[in-house]
Amino acid sequence: MRKHVKGNVSWVGYIDWELESFHGDDYSIMNGSSQNAYLIEEEKTVLVDTVWTPHRFDFVENLKREIDLDKIDFIIANHGECDHSGALTALMAKIPETPIYCTANAVKSLEGQYGKRGWNFNVVKTGDSLEIGGGKKLVFVEMRMLHWPDSMAAYMTGDNILFSNDAFGQHFAVEELFNDKADQCLLYKEALKYFVNILNPFAPMLTKKLSELGGMNLDIDIIAPSHGAIWRENPMQIVEKYALWANAYQENQITVFYDTMWEGTAKIAHRIAEEISRQSPETVVKVFNIAKSDKNETMTEVFKSKAIAVGSPTVGNSILSSVAGWIEFLKQLKFKNKKAAAFGCYGWSGESVKILAQLLKDAGFSVIDESIRSLWNPNDEVFAQVPALVAGLLGASAPGEA
Repeated sequence: MRKHVKGNVSWVGYIDWELESFHGDDYSIMNGSSQNAYLIEEEKTVLVDTVWTPHRFDFVENLKREIDLDKIDFIIANHGECDHSGALTALMAKIPETPIYCTANAVKSLEGQYGKRGWNFNVVKTGDSLEIGGGKKLVFVEMRMLHWPDSMAAYMTGDNILFSNDAFGQHFAVEELFNDKADQCLLYKEALKYFVNILNPFAPMLTKKLSELGGMNLDIDIIAPSHGAIWRENPMQIVEKYALWANAYQENQITVFYDTMWEGTAKIAHRIAEEISRQSPETVVKVFNIAKSDKNETMTEVFKSKAIAVGSPTVGNSILSSVAGWIEFLKQLKFKNKKAAAFGCYGWSGESVKILAQLLKDAGFSVIDESIRSLWNPNDEVFAQVPALVAGLLGASAPGEA
């Protein structure tokens, strides 16, 4: 079913209420998602993106109910990833000669995924445009590495709509379609999670692209991303958030992450959290057991934090595999300007704290000198080390040391 966006532009995508994971199982979905495709019906009929491969046949059948497929003049492929291009094979089987407008890298992506099918590709770059009638046109803007090399956006003049693809989106199902109709708390929670887990590694490129977009002096009334709510009420609010988030963002928060075998490391984690609140009552403190927490949700908490403490007992002369995998993902997200500390228990060899500290450094964190390494379960002597570690994370002298 189509939904009206503005003027002669309609949403013709797919709302995926049952979706639980994305990018394989690498991204958790808590509140559904959508694959947003758009239909422009000016003098020329234009389809902007399609939907994910599993929904390709439903997409084509639904589109046939709305329009004669042969009347589609152009297809815009803003990004080749299969959640946006997945219906192209089924659609192009019906209208094989229809021109597809995309970047040069998107041609490589689409042919790499679906084979060389002889599709009528038209390669565009930033500043190129396509006349669609009524004095309106689509202006293309390359969005390289946001978040693939092939990504681009398309701006529709007249109606002032930016079809932004993955930028400014959320994995969030919104039946009512628009940001002003969505649950605002969930909207921003999912927008932030999406930014952290997908776009943050490319924050320096994003900052440059936002500056470039600003320099193009585009009047933007609507930002229509490829996932989640469409921004029609104060659409630039999400652009302003991206500019803020991309600049080594942090809040007055310290978060403690750990996994434990026999609860010794857990006891240290909770004592650290208590001490943070004691030394700095205004600081937000959160604690997560890595093995029992969703990794994408926890990475959003890392992003908000000015410092983290990470703990693991020693096992097999190393750290727990749950923590090792979590830190590898942490490294991929390329956080900036954050402190970290390491802690853990051991029974005989005791390498975990040293290994954690090095892994955190490798992930780009400024690791403080203070750490806690407890032989067997922590006792009063071990807990006495906690104030100095917390002071290091807060950037202050430990109590009694000033």
